[in-house]
Amino acid sequence: MLIVPSSLLKISLAVPQSAVAKMEVRRRSAAAKNLTTKKAPEKSGAALDHPSKASDALPLPLYLTNGVFLTLFFSVAYFLLHRWREKIRNSVPLHVVTVSELGGVICLIASIIYLIGFFGIDFVQSIIYKHEAEADDDQQCLIIEDSRKIHCSLPPLPPKAILGPKIEMALPEEDEEIVNRVVSGEIPSYSLESKLGDCFRAAKIRREAVQRQTGRSLEGLALEGFDYESILGQCCEMPVGYVQIPVGIVGPLLLNGCEYSVPMATTEGCLVASTNRGCKAIHASGGATCVLVRDGMTRAPVVRFPSAKRATELKFFLEDPLNFDTLSVVFNKSSRFARLQSVQCAIAGKNLYIRFSCSTGDAMGMNMVSKGVQNVLDFVANDFPDMDVIGISGNFCSDKKPAAVNWIEGRGKSVVCESVITGDVVTKVLKTSVPALVELNMLKNLAGSAVAGSLGGFNAHAANIVSAIFIATGQDPAQNIESSHCITMMEGVNDGKDLHISVTMPCIEVGTVGGGTQLASQSACLNLLGVKGASKESPGSNSQLLARIIAGAVLAGELSLMSAISAGHLVKSHMKYNRSSRDVTKIASS
Repeated sequence: MLIVPSSLLKISLAVPQSAVAKMEVRRRSAAAKNLTTKKAPEKSGAALDHPSKASDALPLPLYLTNGVFLTLFFSVAYFLLHRWREKIRNSVPLHVVTVSELGGVICLIASIIYLIGFFGIDFVQSIIYKHEAEADDDQQCLIIEDSRKIHCSLPPLPPKAILGPKIEMALPEEDEEIVNRVVSGEIPSYSLESKLGDCFRAAKIRREAVQRQTGRSLEGLALEGFDYESILGQCCEMPVGYVQIPVGIVGPLLLNGCEYSVPMATTEGCLVASTNRGCKAIHASGGATCVLVRDGMTRAPVVRFPSAKRATELKFFLEDPLNFDTLSVVFNKSSRFARLQSVQCAIAGKNLYIRFSCSTGDAMGMNMVSKGVQNVLDFVANDFPDMDVIGISGNFCSDKKPAAVNWIEGRGKSVVCESVITGDVVTKVLKTSVPALVELNMLKNLAGSAVAGSLGGFNAHAANIVSAIFIATGQDPAQNIESSHCITMMEGVNDGKDLHISVTMPCIEVGTVGGGTQLASQSACLNLLGVKGASKESPGSNSQLLARIIAGAVLAGELSLMSAISAGHLVKSHMKYNRSSRDVTKIASS
């Protein structure tokens, strides 16, 4: 910013216009020279912007130094323990030490001091970097204010040029080198966490490498404010940021005499508002009742035999009730919560599909049941050595796919939820009538789905509610496919004055431990429902309650959406709440 003193301003006003023009040209050329001279040292000294680390003082790289001292610690400790054991056996006093033992004690103490100090290096450096980063931000964001208005011949810069685009801070020299090596392929992107030992730093470097490789910016994708160590090795690989999804609350949902505030993570307008209206109608009518019918996760490997006859022999062996106890003992060794419930077999030629079903406590249970299945396969292989295991999953499970076996037999939690909505509530809250809802449900959810050849889709929008709650509570979103299997039934009761509505969902696959449930945001949503973690009193009760709450929310969502369609309010509400109010033409023209 160029500031002209008032004395020079008076002189400039007395100079002719031609002279002023010449002076402006000279000032601009001089300012350009000053800018170029100021830019050069900033570019050359970019590495100085980032302070040296405490570990830079080590003669060797940090990972080599750590390896040397760890090796020294364990080897010297082993040497001293071996020597002291011999002294005890030979009745030699322990305080009598040789030169080698004295050197070993000194090396042990030195290695302990280094290792204790090493664990503090990263903590100290993180504090130093934090303060220095804040100082750098303060220096870069200095705002020079001048209360005096100075009129000079130089035109002011336009607002866009003053503000300019957001410039990201340069990476430290060490990180810059790693980014270049990732871009060149010298360092695999997936190995950054293990090589650096810092998950956030690895995500930041990977993000910059992706931007350079693709030539496209990831600005807008959040990076900071997330615990990347919490997802290492269990939730997501090679992260470069995280997506923010708004979470709305519906309720209170009055279910089995208890009230629940249900979190829903979604970007669809009207969904939370509509489900909340359904909760209001259910609450005003006395609440809903939900019953758990079945709880069992499945896994179905596929094995092949030389002949169909041999495949049937294994089928008869596995389905024989006399062998079930033996199979249960083998299966249940995989976990203290896994309990084998049933074995169902299906044959296709020489191939045998074995569908194991077991309880899994409060976990969703896919890994648990897979380990139990592997135990049984290893056990059966002793009596059927000609069995060839093709795959631990043969799609007879069936996971993350619509399947009739899930619709009929169930998978995960099978629940049914019902409520009687009074006629007054149907009229005043839902703005429709009982006969209209019954007729619409028959023609849309039942007959319409049958015409479409739907499999488990005899409902209005169960997947909407299931997906929103799954994302909010850390469930596997892909399992929404079978978890959304639902049939919605409506009929008039009490001489047609009131409405009986129910949803039957045979395969809600949820858990309250493992996977994404341990992340901070998802854990908070589970805590809101009172189902966080595993139940110590009754293993499995938390996940079962979560399934009931999901079914209750689906009941509310079905009730509200069907009422909106029946009353002709669907399009109007979506136009009001699910569309941007901004004028796109004005935004484009500006």
